[in-house]
Amino acid sequence: MITKTVRQNAVKVLFVDDEFIEFRALKKKIADLSEPAVEVEYSPSIGDALEKIRAARFDLILLDNRLLPNADFRETVPELRGIGYTGPIGVVSTDISGGYFQEFPDYGVDFRIGKDEIDVQTLQHIIREYVTYDVPDFWKDDYSI
Repeated sequence: MITKTVRQNAVKVLFVDDEFIEFRALKKKIADLSEPAVEVEYSPSIGDALEKIRAARFDLILLDNRLLPNADFRETVPELRGIGYTGPIGVVSTDISGGYFQEFPDYGVDFRIGKDEIDVQTLQHIIREYVTYDVPDFWKDDYSI
């Protein structure tokens, strides 16, 4: 029997990508993340993601830019927002240089990031910036000096 350990107060992330190998790569990177605790669930499609969001709470969604049958985030993000998801959504793509990426705030996207840019430090930064999380004191910038 396989049991899944659930961490207390873990940041819950939904990773939506039609390439399972991308999820496995993200899981390997998150394995090196000691603080905060992060739980990642995988959805291979926007339809599956919508079902999971209706059934559970997620603190952050990392969404592949192109998911069939949708064209890109300009179609998928409004679907996520349309069911009431108000948390942060980051669009993840192999190439974020296209001009239409400049429109991302107009569609309810909080940030965009290249798949090659995701590492432990970047994930910590994203969580710190976009997820309500009681960050450890050593993460906090002291501007009072």
